[in-house]
Amino acid sequence: MRNLRLSEICNRITDGSHNPPKGVNNSDFLMISSKNIFDDKITLDEPRYLTEQDFIIEHNRTQIKSGDILLTIVGTVGRVAVFDDKIGKITLQRSVAVLHPNTEICNSRYLMYLLRAKRYKFEQGAKGVAQKGIYLKELANTELSIVDRSEQDKIVTILDNLTELITSSENQIKAYDTLIKSRFVEMFGDPVYNPMQWPVKKLGDLSLQINSGNTPKGGEQVYVNKGITFFRSQNVWKDRLEMDDIAYIDEATHVSMNRSSLKHGDILMTKTGRINTENSSLGRAALYMGEDDAANVNGHVYFIRLRGGVNNKFILRILVSDEYKDYIRNVCVGGIDKRQLNKDHIENFPIICPPKSMIEEYIMFVKQIDKLKFEQQQQLEKTQILFDSLMQQYFG
Repeated sequence: MRNLRLSEICNRITDGSHNPPKGVNNSDFLMISSKNIFDDKITLDEPRYLTEQDFIIEHNRTQIKSGDILLTIVGTVGRVAVFDDKIGKITLQRSVAVLHPNTEICNSRYLMYLLRAKRYKFEQGAKGVAQKGIYLKELANTELSIVDRSEQDKIVTILDNLTELITSSENQIKAYDTLIKSRFVEMFGDPVYNPMQWPVKKLGDLSLQINSGNTPKGGEQVYVNKGITFFRSQNVWKDRLEMDDIAYIDEATHVSMNRSSLKHGDILMTKTGRINTENSSLGRAALYMGEDDAANVNGHVYFIRLRGGVNNKFILRILVSDEYKDYIRNVCVGGIDKRQLNKDHIENFPIICPPKSMIEEYIMFVKQIDKLKFEQQQQLEKTQILFDSLMQQYFG
């Protein structure tokens, strides 16, 4: 093992355009930014489209080719992926650095895994007020410990195999989700346009209560380390509640907000957010399956409490459908960057009402698929734990 600066491992380190050329409505020439770079993954979502002439100028400067490393250096720093020209030709905004590894010294994918393991270094070293970033000079001087080239190849083979298993599990889970959607359409059709002409009721008529919570007086200052679970919009995703960044409030605060105390089976839905992203933060919905009065919500989350006999799982399937995502985009209000669902919007949501026997048949089907998803999720988590353990072993 030897210690080398990144500038000694790479033949060249540069960043993307500091003054991106004016974009056009559409073209074959793409400029991407840090929002398109994830760990071992590059997306082409919402790129800037360039003219061919502008693209050639920018591409000649960065000279991105297969095997190069793309590293985010502005905003969310330290995300890293290996470029493959199967993606097509791209160029970059300044939020992404391009590393051209010397492959005699370092396997490109080994360097990607190594940089991924050292993300904390980049996060700690990032500077700035409005938006933190890494200077190229500091990036080039980053010291890394690397093993012999032959040992790198062995490590890459092991980690790549685990990555393939992780990706396979993730794809299988997505396939189960697609199956659930397809079965819904097969049985009930589009829940908004209602081609099968089911009876329709307003969600408000099917509900006992629809309300949002409040931001406690004092804001984050009243959060405690342990207490009543307090859901915020970042905890409510499409058909799931994320607990990683959960907040807690004490019993006294909870009692003062008793109007929004949750009951088992309530549907939670985000009230505000953006609509122009893949994981649109507006109108995401999930079931609360905890105990009665053991949780609360803030002012950016609605809870929908249905009447007896109304199947909350079926209503949720409607609310998280792609068709309803488009419907929500059409009825919400607000500016370009941030939109809002008002209470009357949700109360007036049209809900198809097929026969109870059909709904129960569909929910039983979903339950069976969810069981398979759960088993696949467990396998995914085991593989991920092994991957993380080996990353720690190899890179410290």
